[in-house]
Amino acid sequence: MNENVIEVKDLTKRFGAFTAVNSVNFDIKRGEILGFLGPNGAGKTTTIKMINGLLKRTSGQVLVNGKDADKHRKEMKRIMGYMSQKFSLYPLLNSLENIEFFGGISGLSKKAIKAKQTQMMETVPPALLKQKTGDIPPGVRQKVALFVCLMTDPEIIFLDEPTSGVDPEVRRDFWFEIYHLKQQGKTILVSTHNLDEVEYADRLLILHNGNLIVEGEPEELLKTHKKESVEELFKDAILNASGGSEPF
Repeated sequence: MNENVIEVKDLTKRFGAFTAVNSVNFDIKRGEILGFLGPNGAGKTTTIKMINGLLKRTSGQVLVNGKDADKHRKEMKRIMGYMSQKFSLYPLLNSLENIEFFGGISGLSKKAIKAKQTQMMETVPPALLKQKTGDIPPGVRQKVALFVCLMTDPEIIFLDEPTSGVDPEVRRDFWFEIYHLKQQGKTILVSTHNLDEVEYADRLLILHNGNLIVEGEPEELLKTHKKESVEELFKDAILNASGGSEPF
């Protein structure tokens, strides 16, 4: 549990004069759930995309299992899974077609893809799977998106706002699945807007205006800063980082 599977060093992304991520440093330990919290525009998605190679960074370094991610990009693609906040499935394809498409570009054989489709039909009614994913309930769509993310059995999983727009029951079921993945030894980074969810994580990062402003275990942070909830901790951290008068 003490081994760092990912090390992020001075990670920076600029778009012209705008700095989206400002020299961020953190690590992700093997087998842990890392909660990534921040308001809209904080830089969470940009950071995730730079780590998994979907977005070129301006400067900084990412090490995965001790290897430079840029120099071992093919291996990184094999061991990482990414569930995007907005673009995880093609909405005009049905779920089975999405499994076929993403399985194909991931290098799975036709036999393996067929097996994955059969596996999906054991957990979601086939009638729903044959509808366009843009038309199925959000909870089912998120379930299919996670399934697609996990098809290659990645050891490192990035979940960007995975419970956005779903009801509390679906959120609870989704976190049950996240814990199940952890029990399998997976390393997971979860970004979220839902402050109550972060308490489920082993460690917490708060990003604001591209800067990492809080890092630590949720219970320890609450104790150290004398807060009753993550919501209080979050609000105080943002206020302080924004130049507010209240101490943090």
